Amino acid sequence: MIPFEDFKKLNLVAATVTKVENHPRADRLWLLTVDLGDEERTLVAGIKEYYPPEELVGKQLVIVENLEPASIRGVESRGMILAAKSGETLSLVTLDRPVSPGAAVS
Repeated sequence: MIPFEDFKKLNLVAATVTKVENHPRADRLWLLTVDLGDEERTLVAGIKEYYPPEELVGKQLVIVENLEPASIRGVESRGMILAAKSGETLSLVTLDRPVSPGAAVS
């Protein structure tokens, strides 16, 4: 259990995927460019075996926007997508209706 004050530290926002590229140093990672409304960011995501690029572009995902940047195989990732995994199935946390990129998720 964590206190509610700790949960409030997470900045969960809607992000629209605008571009998907291969990671130059990893076969299982995508480089996702996401629109957050007032900026674009690159996220490194280990979802390549689950989602082809054409299925990701245009999709609105929920991301942790205020996570410390991390260098993943030499590429800076500035956020984390949320997903659930059950057995061999991975499902991204998406929105059921379009919202403005950067909209707060609560």
